Amino acid sequence: VKLVESGGGLVQPGGSLRLSCVASGFTFSNYWMYWVRQAPGKGLEWVSVIENGGGSTYYSDSVKGRFTISRDNAKNTLYLQMNRLKPEDTARYYCARDRIFGLPDPSYEYDHWGQGTQVTVSS
Repeated sequence: VKLVESGGGLVQPGGSLRLSCVASGFTFSNYWMYWVRQAPGKGLEWVSVIENGGGSTYYSDSVKGRFTISRDNAKNTLYLQMNRLKPEDTARYYCARDRIFGLPDPSYEYDHWGQGTQVTVSS
């Protein structure tokens, strides 16, 4: 299993970024997929999750209405569109795979994640 994130960077408050995560080594379309983040000195925080077919999505209250998760199963790629970014969104962002495949609902447990991509929101 390999997950490779990209798209992070430095952006001003109010700006936008689009993160990507290319998956390989497993059947991507079988799994719920997550974006999680870790700010300096803090624990891992769940950001968003998407159903294996892309039909259902969920967001943490901190990003709801600003971030959009999506996936392209033909390209084995997960995305996170981040708009109206805030300084408190500064963190390393990881894509992660659900621990169990084929579930009707996400387990909120991850068994694989990538190396992450850094997002810094600062003026």
